[in-house]
Formats: sequence, structure tokens, C-alpha cells
Amino acid sequence: MSLMAEDGVRRMATASDPATERLEEVQFVLGEGPCIDAFQARRPVLIPDLTDGAMHRWPVYTPTVHDSGVRAVFAFPLQIGASRLGVLDLFRTRPGPLTGEELAQALVFADVAVDTLLDGQERAGPDATADGLAEAMDGRAELFQAQGMVMIQLGIPLAEAMARLRAYAFAEGRPLAAVARDVVARRLRFDKDQP
Repeated sequence: MSLMAEDGVRRMATASDPATERLEEVQFVLGEGPCIDAFQARRPVLIPDLTDGAMHRWPVYTPTVHDSGVRAVFAFPLQIGASRLGVLDLFRTRPGPLTGEELAQALVFADVAVDTLLDGQERAGPDATADGLAEAMDGRAELFQAQGMVMIQLGIPLAEAMARLRAYAFAEGRPLAAVARDVVARRLRFDKDQP
């Protein structure tokens, strides 16, 4: 499950295992994939077979997850009314559509995730952030700070600075949040002569 904001900030909230966490991170690093499309379109993105057209839709994401053994992906937006909170992604190692029962279960899980996020925030009160939600969104300020630092270091526009951070994270096989943390801590610097 990933939390997302209208301004493009994305953060993993939870994953069933480390392999799934890496698959989800790939979407954030590349800026493409079913999670991002489901959030933007406000509707589920159901890809029962990654070899059937997904390569054109997500030219970098598709081969990356396919090489990891994923054959189908299903993304469900977490939303209530006009408010979008994030996306619940399901990965499968065999191709094929969800059965009616599996689709119903996925929709129930998405609804439960929304209720859990909203209930947690309600209990935290108006001037606080819910446990877990604050932790999941913590990297937001750090990512913005790193983006600004790269913009200054390279003398480039803000959008290009984010693209550089994502490209570096992808090339190094690291989570975007870890790269941002290193930039802010000054353990990583982008130089103009760096490719």
C-alpha cells in the first residue's frame, strides 16, 4: 500500500514482504506504473498479463518487474469522494484476470485500508498526524529538500532535479527515500560533470 499526494509525493506505507516493497519502489523511482496510473485516473488499473500491451504503456517499469517474476498487476486507488489517499497494489506471478471473488476481496481490502487511514487520523485529532501515517509521510520534506539541493548543485529546473534523483536511485538500485536522505545528509552530491 502506498500513500500519495496530489503534488506527486509518493511514499510506501506497508508491503507484504521485501520483494513486494522493491517492486513498489520501482514505480516511485521510474515515475511510471499501475500505481501511478490508478492514482491519477481515480480508478483501478487491472493488468492480467504484463506481456500484453503493458510494455508500450510502461516501457521501463514492465521489463523490470517482469524480470522479477511478476506476470500480472492490479492497482486499486484508495479514495473517498474526491479525496485520494494512495493505492493498493497486488502482484501475481502468473498471468490471468482476477476472479469475481478475488476482485471483490481486493475492493474490500482497499475500503478497509481507507477506513483504517481515516480512523487513525480521526483518533489523532485535528492538530496531530496518525501513528503510521506520519511515519509514512516523513520522507516528503526530506525528498523536497533533496530535490532543491540537487537543483542548486546542478543549476537545473526543479522538475529535472527530481528526474535526476529518480534516475540515480534506479541506476543504483536504491529506494528514492534513501537517496534523498543521503543528499540531505551531504553523503551524496550531484556534480555538473556527473552523467
